[in-house]
Amino acid sequence: MSLQPDTPQKPQIVKRMTVPQFAARKGSPEPLVTLTAYSAPMARLLDPHCDMLLVGDSVGMALYGMDSTLGVTVEMIINHGLAVMRGSQKALVALDMPFGSYEASKELAFETAARMLAQTGAQAVKLEGGRAQAETVHFLTERGIPVIGHVGLRPQSVLSTGGYTAQGREEADWQPILDDAKAIADAGAFALVVEAVAEPLAEKITDLVAPVVIGIGASARCDGQILVTEDMLGLFDWSPRFVRQYAALGPGISDAVAAYAKDVRSRNFPGDEQVYKMRAKKPVIKNSVIEDKKDAS
Repeated sequence: MSLQPDTPQKPQIVKRMTVPQFAARKGSPEPLVTLTAYSAPMARLLDPHCDMLLVGDSVGMALYGMDSTLGVTVEMIINHGLAVMRGSQKALVALDMPFGSYEASKELAFETAARMLAQTGAQAVKLEGGRAQAETVHFLTERGIPVIGHVGLRPQSVLSTGGYTAQGREEADWQPILDDAKAIADAGAFALVVEAVAEPLAEKITDLVAPVVIGIGASARCDGQILVTEDMLGLFDWSPRFVRQYAALGPGISDAVAAYAKDVRSRNFPGDEQVYKMRAKKPVIKNSVIEDKKDAS
């Protein structure tokens, strides 16, 4: 009996999650998992576990050391978006629209969003604002640009709100936030980030609107959750109250760098395993006879 050669296996094609697939998870018993990402290596690590990666304007604070998100530019988001697209395969990738890139007019918003998606290959944009941005959201979605809204605490409005404070902790303050959420939902957004609001308010928003609701400092009853990855990994000395740290990489990185510095200063690094040795000289061959071999005759 002859053995047949193994049939070559076709490479598995990984399909990226689409906007309709993401939107269809509204009310699913399994919440959506989303995180921020700004680089190809990090995207590669997050992608197998996430339904969506957000190239957030939080990059300004997480990577650039800014005091707020206000200094982030469209070019920065595009560059980081390209990196995340290169590093991911299956997660939907969305891009934050930076402060000042969409508020002036719905036409400006379309021009910015179209440029960002065309240059990166990402699938959606996210913008902050409620009723004031509803017309813009409608204008974008009518022209084929998938939009994620963002209500509650809005980091781009930190100058007018006076800081990063939780919203809706008094029931009397709920109605404007509910109106914002409903306006963005009615305008055609397929998802809505609800940030730093009282838990009962987040639950009410989740029940009220048709789009997927992604919570950050909101409620476990939202349709999904998002965190800034660097906060979740414990890379900073401080993180918001709503962050649960799943690692403490900051101290570990500091310890590793200290050990490296010690080895460099003591000349223990590089060692034999980290340096290149000279290659052994090859014997010179002439007329098929090794030159240094005497004639046997």
